[in-house]
Amino acid sequence: MQFYLNGYAPGDPAIQPAAPSAEQRPVAIPVTMDVLIVGSGPAGMLLAAQLSAFPAITTRIIDRRAGPLLVGQADGVACRTVEMFDAFGLSGTLIREGYWVNETVFWRPSPADRSKIVRTGRVQDTADGLSEFPHLIVNQARLLSTLEDYMHKSPSRLVPDYGWEFVTLTVESAGDHPVLVTLRNMATGEPKTVRAKYVVGCDGARSRVRDAIGAVPQGDFANHAWGVVDMLAVTDFPDVRLKAAIQSADEGNILLIPREGGFLVRLYVDLGEIDPANREAIRQITQDDVIQTAQRVLRPYTLDVRSVAWFAVYQVGQRVTDRFDDVPAVEASVRLPHVFIAGDACHTHSAKAGQGMNVSMQDGYNLGWKLAAVLEGRANPDLLRTYSAERHAVAQGLIDFDREWSKIMASPPRDPNHPDLGGVDPAELQAYFVKSGRYTAGVGTQYPPETYLTVAATHQALAAGFTIGMRFHSAPVIRLADAKPMQLGHAARADGAWRIYAFADAAADRLRALMDYLARSDQSPVRRFTPPGADIDRVIDVRGIFQQGHRDIAVADLPAMLLPRKGQFRLIDYEKAYTPDLKSGSDIFDLRGIDRAQGAMVVVRPDQYVANILPLDAHDALGDFFAQFMLAP
Repeated sequence: MQFYLNGYAPGDPAIQPAAPSAEQRPVAIPVTMDVLIVGSGPAGMLLAAQLSAFPAITTRIIDRRAGPLLVGQADGVACRTVEMFDAFGLSGTLIREGYWVNETVFWRPSPADRSKIVRTGRVQDTADGLSEFPHLIVNQARLLSTLEDYMHKSPSRLVPDYGWEFVTLTVESAGDHPVLVTLRNMATGEPKTVRAKYVVGCDGARSRVRDAIGAVPQGDFANHAWGVVDMLAVTDFPDVRLKAAIQSADEGNILLIPREGGFLVRLYVDLGEIDPANREAIRQITQDDVIQTAQRVLRPYTLDVRSVAWFAVYQVGQRVTDRFDDVPAVEASVRLPHVFIAGDACHTHSAKAGQGMNVSMQDGYNLGWKLAAVLEGRANPDLLRTYSAERHAVAQGLIDFDREWSKIMASPPRDPNHPDLGGVDPAELQAYFVKSGRYTAGVGTQYPPETYLTVAATHQALAAGFTIGMRFHSAPVIRLADAKPMQLGHAARADGAWRIYAFADAAADRLRALMDYLARSDQSPVRRFTPPGADIDRVIDVRGIFQQGHRDIAVADLPAMLLPRKGQFRLIDYEKAYTPDLKSGSDIFDLRGIDRAQGAMVVVRPDQYVANILPLDAHDALGDFFAQFMLAP
């Protein structure tokens, strides 16, 4: 974390100086704004947190609730999500407070007595090397509060406007703020009309924003119900502090999730098939009904529930909306999007895959930096077309995965004495869980080369371990100037900047030539696209990784591009150069398959996905890549 760039200031360095626009921020919702976010769930709050770093962008986030969420709902935080939160400086809070999902156990009916369950398997939850961060369980309410706290400390001092309901919108063909929005005050019932440049609907599965733009959810509900209970209980079930997939012979199945804090536990309890002609019947299911079912599934073990923190019953359903913005396919070539949807407004599914909140926040992360780039005049508005194209494919993959996983979880275990009755072999359940590890860790997303943001893998061999289209997979390094061991991926911030990680060739001649080009050439994308007066890393942040040990390179010998002058005092930034962590034996060049003879440029998007890999001397190709979507100031 860097601070004091523009002078020493006492107090918490996470509280950034308030921008003048924040001090003048109207308490009431203004008549015009740049971005209006509808809904303060995971997608909306992540998006708002990202935009809060840009005080020149007027952002408001509304929610019909009277205040912040306090309890319940989602809790699984994938490894990839913790990586993302690290860019906001928030991973430490999640890691400190969250339950670490280290192992998963599998239980099935005992071959000796099928009325009782026995443990049949135990696996590592996340495979070694997938991420430097763990899979966590954190209450959604707590996660949202960390994002709200981040917003409060940001330069824009953004706060949600609770108690406001979205009614409808109209997108007009002209004007600086073409989206006309009608809101309603939940306390008084009074309507309010506002205008925005962009509106983002993060308002859930029954999204009114989605309805207003004519987007249509496609898919259906499965005729299966599940109950979910967060409880404090006394039990002799031996694996109550491990994630557990439990199959009983006749009473249904349970997915057990230990919660943060050491005592709370969540049970997803299989309630069986429901009558599609009478779906309202699930409303009659009580928490006592669900607990009693759980007690029968867990036999011979006992479950004495002392307190219930949250309870809900839901149907498994898999639906994905046909498009994620307001532009129908037939108009895509003549209209730019001004309204977007994210999160449950785009995709709904079961909770047992643990992906809903994670994928929703990735929606917001994908869209946030694009909106900021366009609104600040750094990128062509065409960039916003890529949001729906990229995230729709991810959502469809989530639905396909969830459909298969929910089917397996809801199936009875196969009886070895009666194989003709069907069911799922417990070994099959365990094998599917292990096979799906990359997906459930959140690191399986790969954006195909269908937009200019992701290129074909022409030079993939130069950096085989940084797959184009996938998230930048961090690895240990030593920061050269202060010998600090760290993860290279942690250099990224949620600041909207692109990053070029330049891995040196054997002699570092090509790397030094690249740095000279980036610092001096009129064709340098760093020079072309950085606004006058801004720090040189404001738009494109350049980092260099050398092959030698950190004691073998003098800081004074680094290229000027890796010692940039910044801030009002033109101070030197010493945190741009790195070397392998040879002491621990984890050489990043070996771990990520970097060509030692030629080196490589790895170009990474603001949302931490690899966009391009180029030879160090491909100067023109680098400039051409950025010129496709960036605007010179």
